[in-house]
Amino acid sequence: MTKYQALAAGFLIMGYLVAALFFFRFWQQTADRFFAFFASSFALLAVQRMALVLVNIQENTVWLYGLRLVAYLLILAAIIEKNRAAPSSG
Repeated sequence: MTKYQALAAGFLIMGYLVAALFFFRFWQQTADRFFAFFASSFALLAVQRMALVLVNIQENTVWLYGLRLVAYLLILAAIIEKNRAAPSSG
């Protein structure tokens, strides 16, 4: 990994953690599970990116992409749950 790739990965990790803290704060204020799902998802994405940087790329890293899949499934579950819980209009 070059120093520029490591720098870009560091920016991504920082961005994921900032987003996780942002949603965690809203979850504390509102106690809405939507924000908890998003905070967990972005925290998982940060962990996945950190592990990807620390693990040798030539090794079998399929499980790392499984973490990313779980994070995206959490986002999808949050959106589906929020839309199901919305009151019907009309």
